Amino acid sequence: MQEHFMPFPKTSEERQAKAVHLAQRWDYPHCIGAIYGKHVLIEAPANTGSQYFNYKHTFSVVLLALVDANYNFIYVDIGAYGKQSDGGIYSASTLGRALSPPNSLQLPKDDVINGDEELGPMPYVVVADEAFPLQRHVMRPYPGKTTSEEQDVYNYRHSRARRIVENAFGILSQRWRVYHTKIAVMPDSVIRIVKVTTVLHNMLQRQSKTTTELLDETSCDLAAGLQPLNRLGTRGTAETMQIREQFTRYFNTHALPWQVQYVRRELNI
Repeated sequence: MQEHFMPFPKTSEERQAKAVHLAQRWDYPHCIGAIYGKHVLIEAPANTGSQYFNYKHTFSVVLLALVDANYNFIYVDIGAYGKQSDGGIYSASTLGRALSPPNSLQLPKDDVINGDEELGPMPYVVVADEAFPLQRHVMRPYPGKTTSEEQDVYNYRHSRARRIVENAFGILSQRWRVYHTKIAVMPDSVIRIVKVTTVLHNMLQRQSKTTTELLDETSCDLAAGLQPLNRLGTRGTAETMQIREQFTRYFNTHALPWQVQYVRRELNI
């Protein structure tokens, strides 16, 4: 029953443009967008047993989404059973498979960031939270309380970019209050509702004033009716941890004027 839609940028130039725009607006280069997953609450469907019964003891289907710098949904995967483990939901999803080798989303080829030859060619990525695995094309923050200021700087820059997907879910739920309650229709109809609302959301994103007003209302908060995925404790491979370290070096040698002061203030240093 799981379905995906939204036309991901088709050409290399379009995908590159997404990354350039996100770097200009949110200060994370080589990043196409941010990924997040939420449980959309539903009334218990008849004759389905515990398939839709999730870890929060409610019934749901799962919405995975990839969002660009302007809060547009550019890839949406909807319909996984709420009962599935969150790691299983991502790995079995069309989006999870597309972001894994051999990179069927065809993200741009590795190249240097802003002419930094010393750092070497870097892959293009999406940013995610701890609910997602660290992969070659999926960056997650350093876990828990980090041990170095450099890692805290990375986490700050990562969080700044990842916030776009939280904002997108917040705007979506403010525009359509159906997400604030249990949707009392069959799962196939829930999928259609999610499709329609996300498509209309993208159309309304052309009205930047409306977006600003909705962000003020939500204070970047997420809808009460959308439950987050569980955090995963998975470690990355040596290669993926090295990629994150390279981004960390870049963010610390190409600093935003305020980033160190912000991190030190947050850590009470």
